[in-house]
Amino acid sequence: MAWYLGYLNPSTAIVWYTWGMIAIFVFEDGYVAFQAARGQLSHFNVSRPIYTLLYSLMGIAATAISLWTAFISTPFFTKSFPDLSPAYLCGIRLGIILFIIFSMQGLVMGARLTHTVGGADGSLCIPVTNWSKIYDDLRISHFLGMHALQTIPLLSYYMCQNIKVVLLIALLYGLLTATIFVQALQGRPLFR
Repeated sequence: MAWYLGYLNPSTAIVWYTWGMIAIFVFEDGYVAFQAARGQLSHFNVSRPIYTLLYSLMGIAATAISLWTAFISTPFFTKSFPDLSPAYLCGIRLGIILFIIFSMQGLVMGARLTHTVGGADGSLCIPVTNWSKIYDDLRISHFLGMHALQTIPLLSYYMCQNIKVVLLIALLYGLLTATIFVQALQGRPLFR
């Protein structure tokens, strides 16, 4: 978003958004690091009232990020940007839309108090990503969907200068991500 905000006219709303995102991420990442240093879970940890409160605040903060991003991005849908190629502007718009949709998928994991479907969190997993090899993992589609914010605009900027191609890429990307999400909810592992 920092990259895309550079295309918008400077405003108080953008300043508030920028500092708001910094504050939210400092809180979320700080809490995750604090709990990790103590050997405690940050996500899905409702073992004590304070952990339940902090985990709930993380969920509220994540939802605020998505909704605030949707709000601050409205000029991309309501104004013209003659300095941007039409395909690139289309990529930014579609990346934002997919980001908003799939970031809200985090609410499913929060409601379930787990990201693994069909087994316990922390089972045999893929190195680096920590996605489950044995059971399905809702984080895969969440990751793909949220990173549409970078992927679709970058592809449209560097590789695809045709709006129809950008639309097709975004459609296929969204369908793939949605399919992985539905498959995860059905408990069918992606990596087995």
